[in-house]
Amino acid sequence: MRIPQFLSTIDTEYGKPFEGGFYGGLININSTIYAIVWAPKSTQIKEKIDVEKANAFDPADSSSNTIALAAAGSPLAKAALAANINGYNDWLIPARDVLELGYRMLKPSPNRNYANYFDGVNHNSLPEGKHYSDSFPAQTIAPDFLDGGSESFDLAWYWSSSLHSGGVAFCQHFEDGYQSHYHSVSAVGLARFVRLAQVPVQALTTTPIDAQSINLHH
Repeated sequence: MRIPQFLSTIDTEYGKPFEGGFYGGLININSTIYAIVWAPKSTQIKEKIDVEKANAFDPADSSSNTIALAAAGSPLAKAALAANINGYNDWLIPARDVLELGYRMLKPSPNRNYANYFDGVNHNSLPEGKHYSDSFPAQTIAPDFLDGGSESFDLAWYWSSSLHSGGVAFCQHFEDGYQSHYHSVSAVGLARFVRLAQVPVQALTTTPIDAQSINLHH
């Protein structure tokens, strides 16, 4: 996975252009911090995962999941690995906890959230995700990601690359935040690819992580 050369300070507000797509927050994968980069909406696709067995159960590691799914023959995973978007060719299907951050930080509508079971719980995000409430998360303030905006997520469910069990993968509903799973052989769903840009340790500031502050001078 390519580590970007962070040579200057960037605007790390959610939804701002960044590294070939749009900034979507921070995720901890095996003790390494990555910045999430959402691909442009114009490149999202509708497809089946279409596998029965693959070692793709990680809630955060989009790379290992996508590679495992592609090796098992998934057309969606193969499309992700073959994608070349804005000069980058390391796109992935977001893992469950990466996809959750997409809803939490770039929620398109003011709809009431689905707040049952473990919806919103995310031990790998920075900050760690807590259980959703009716009003949290709130609608994004990123104008292009508001419902109807040029980059907004559709009010529909999206695939993650994290399998729930054999042939069944987690997804996230962007109309209300419901996190569920669908049988990957029979279901056709939306997918929006991500890149994961490794953040050097020295780039993280001492500012509370809730502010998502990254100092990219080093």
